[in-house]
Amino acid sequence: MKKITMVQYGCGKMSKYTVRYALEKGLKIVGAFDIDNSLIGKDLSVVLDSDKPLKVKIKHADEFDAFLQSHEVDIVVVTTTSIFAENYPIYEICAKNGVNAISTCEEAFYAQNSNPTLAKKLDKLAKSTGCTICGSGYQDVFWGNLISVLAGATHKIDTIKGKSSYNVEDYGISLARVHGAGLRAEEFEKEVASHDNISEKEREELIKKGKFAPSYMWNVNGWLCSKLGLHVVSQTQKSVPQIAEHDIYSSTLDMTIPKGHCTGMSAVVTTKTKEGITIQSECIGKVYDKNEFDCNDWTIMGEPNTRVVIERPSTVELTCATVINRIVEVLCAEPGYTTTDQMPENIYKAFNLDKYVEIVDDCGCGCDGEHHCHD
Repeated sequence: MKKITMVQYGCGKMSKYTVRYALEKGLKIVGAFDIDNSLIGKDLSVVLDSDKPLKVKIKHADEFDAFLQSHEVDIVVVTTTSIFAENYPIYEICAKNGVNAISTCEEAFYAQNSNPTLAKKLDKLAKSTGCTICGSGYQDVFWGNLISVLAGATHKIDTIKGKSSYNVEDYGISLARVHGAGLRAEEFEKEVASHDNISEKEREELIKKGKFAPSYMWNVNGWLCSKLGLHVVSQTQKSVPQIAEHDIYSSTLDMTIPKGHCTGMSAVVTTKTKEGITIQSECIGKVYDKNEFDCNDWTIMGEPNTRVVIERPSTVELTCATVINRIVEVLCAEPGYTTTDQMPENIYKAFNLDKYVEIVDDCGCGCDGEHHCHD
């Protein structure tokens, strides 16, 4: 059975785990790309802090398109930024070349409700070339499928409330900046919070134009409604700064955040549905103080009430393991920009991933070997 071939796009903090997990699950990494000139030309083993070369040189992102045109690649793992539009050129190159891709981009988890124009454009392109593009990660399991499974054990739901926190130090400088870490309170109000202080009509216009800045839970609430078959009537979000009570050093920002400045933000998204169910979710992303830790806390209110609390989840590792395990579902999914609410629940893959997916020349389904089919 042929090994699944993978390209790593983005060689920052997350790739330390996606690369190792992919290798340990039997994938063959054939390429790696980044925009950081300090990484270009180095062996990919640098992301693992290993002296044992992987014999894969990190190339500049400018070479990505040409590489996909001339190499056989089954899946691209994208670990870059959190905004769909920023990642779209990467997805477009993958889709144009008929190469599947999975991304840790939080908005890519369900961009249909935040940037429908680009989502539809990508879906059309990926369908035309027979590949699948999707977003996954921590939210796929802990904010998505975990909640939908609990909902399946509930007779009647009135409200779903969720709260999750994470240390922006673990994800790199792009995410820290998106959360307003290091800003003064007035800067946060202008650069972050002001995006939410708008009317529903203004928000709809921004969404249509692809200029809306969603919090992570905006896309999660949309995903949950789709998964549960709910119809959205209204959805709002509010960004609240997290203020440092004393000076806190950020290694990611390479600065000391002064007392009174922002360590990050809390984003609260409230979704009302035609079915009468309200979903209120909050994510808190900030530079942690020494006594703070990740927590995931969700409650389904109805008959019966159910609460699940997960303290100290290893959010980075869980994100990366989810993405690598999800490769199987991506390779077997319908072509298009296919989000994971349309896929089976992610399951543990005990063996090499090629045991779960068979690459064939002619499966008899009319695909002509252009995608992967179930064993």
